[in-house]
Amino acid sequence: MKLTPEEIESVAVLARLSLTETEKTMYAEQLSAVLEYVERLGEVDTDQVPETCQVTGLEDVTREDKVRDCEPGIRQKLIAAFPENDDNYLRVKAVFEG
Repeated sequence: MKLTPEEIESVAVLARLSLTETEKTMYAEQLSAVLEYVERLGEVDTDQVPETCQVTGLEDVTREDKVRDCEPGIRQKLIAAFPENDDNYLRVKAVFEG
């Protein structure tokens, strides 16, 4: 797919770019080459290829969260050491407004 200088200028306007005539010519060639490659990819028969979201085979490694008690006194020491606390809760700056 060959892009015309007018198409390049239209894309440049959408991207808020000001291009020289030399840049328009250069980008027309480069973008045309990219689009031709994408067209070639569209010709590949992928009917028998399963959909994938990643190709490395890696999987998330997770573990179940387990609630467990602190050693006696540790919780109170942590709460006491925190800059602002209120009735066994740690007070932090708001993340969301409103």
